[in-house]
Amino acid sequence: MTLRRSYLAGGLLVALSAVMSALAYPEMPAEMATHWNAAGEIDGRTPRLVALALFPALSAGMLALFAFLPRIDPLGENVAAFREQYDTFVVLLLAFLTYVHGLVLAANAGYEFAVMQALAPAIGALYYYVGVLTAHAERNWFVGIRTPWTISNEEVWDRTHERAAPLFKLAGVVAVLGVLVPSYAELLVVAPAVAVALYSTVYSYVAYRKVGA
Repeated sequence: MTLRRSYLAGGLLVALSAVMSALAYPEMPAEMATHWNAAGEIDGRTPRLVALALFPALSAGMLALFAFLPRIDPLGENVAAFREQYDTFVVLLLAFLTYVHGLVLAANAGYEFAVMQALAPAIGALYYYVGVLTAHAERNWFVGIRTPWTISNEEVWDRTHERAAPLFKLAGVVAVLGVLVPSYAELLVVAPAVAVALYSTVYSYVAYRKVGA
């Protein structure tokens, strides 16, 4: 995906999110449900105007942020080596936010569903693509497994990302299982990602010690 196409796709997703908010405005309650606990019960509400502005604003902010990061990264030239995967990840992230926005609107419109079960496939897809991105990421300060040891040594960066990439993909597959096992959806979504993050951090330290840096 070229840079221009990614910006266009990202901009369209931001616009879609804004249109969704505008169309839904008359049907939304004055105080919208915006947060659910582990049991799927509403435990947070936000004024309608703020809630409807939140996701379009967040999507626009994320698009601008990811466009800006390579410009300020001391290793920004390395991003060019995996720019296609980087840009695709940004578009998928915005698509995920748009999907979540749709779920929030549906829940406030009176549709009943298990929120975490509905989120599981989207989160799983995002995890899986993080694995794809991880497999291609070159050393930089903002994307990938950024520990003191990976940033300090290119060989450690490569070893850690090679090890972590398939694990993130596996975490994505496990997360999708939350659709089939709704009572364990939150565990299946959260636990694998946390485990991969912790393992990758420890592995990067061990790899750093082994290379003698």
